[in-house]
Amino acid sequence: MILTAKLGLLKWARRKSPWIIHFNTGGCNGCDIELLAALTPKYDVERFGILLKGSPRHADILAVTGPVTNQTKDRLLRVYEQMPEPKYVIAIGTCAVSGAPFWDCYNVIGGIDRLFPVDVYVPGCPPRPEAIIQGFAKLFKKMEEEEG
Repeated sequence: MILTAKLGLLKWARRKSPWIIHFNTGGCNGCDIELLAALTPKYDVERFGILLKGSPRHADILAVTGPVTNQTKDRLLRVYEQMPEPKYVIAIGTCAVSGAPFWDCYNVIGGIDRLFPVDVYVPGCPPRPEAIIQGFAKLFKKMEEEEG
């Protein structure tokens, strides 16, 4: 009974206060600027409990921007593996979704989904902060459906 109550409280806390880690794999940094704009007081994603963390061991959500390159592939996999379960991934921007416009470069592997499963895609070059917030809302809905 006590264990069930603790697990329910833990699930509630994860849903109400998701912590994200941002990983930039390269590109033009436009998506990074828009993600950081979503964290500022103008858009204020903290009202949803979203906090940016510096360690993958404390994060629930991996927010990736930029195309996956041969240089960043191993680091990105290491960050993903260090995150505790349950972990979620959001691909922000066209580069993270498909690798475009760098898809034909010799060192670009492609989108994030070539390495591990992605839960939410936020397309755009760069996507507006409103679109990023909508992506987080879709991810929260998916998290609630998995719990129920």
